[in-house]
Amino acid sequence: ILPVISHDITLNRSAARHINRTSTDAGHTVMLRVRVEGGGCSGFQYVLDLTDTAEADEARIELDGATALVDDISAPLMAGSMIDYVEELVGSQFKIVNPLAVASCGCGTSFAL
Repeated sequence: ILPVISHDITLNRSAARHINRTSTDAGHTVMLRVRVEGGGCSGFQYVLDLTDTAEADEARIELDGATALVDDISAPLMAGSMIDYVEELVGSQFKIVNPLAVASCGCGTSFAL
């Protein structure tokens, strides 16, 4: 089995704090899984969910005890990306800052390469 390469995907401190806070609230370790799928307004969309198990094909992006998981198909589409967590007046959410995206839609989860 070849090692999964993370493609320089990073987790920032805000996202790490939120994942750790979610783990504390749940009473066990949770990880953020980030996938890229075809679809959405702009061609690709992010699918994010929380999990307590990692798959064999997922890279682990870690910071301050928090872990995000990205599979080997999604990782090249997210090369150089930063996983952020933003708290705004309209709500809080994970946000992917992807330098490869040339366009995105208003919802913030759909992008084009």
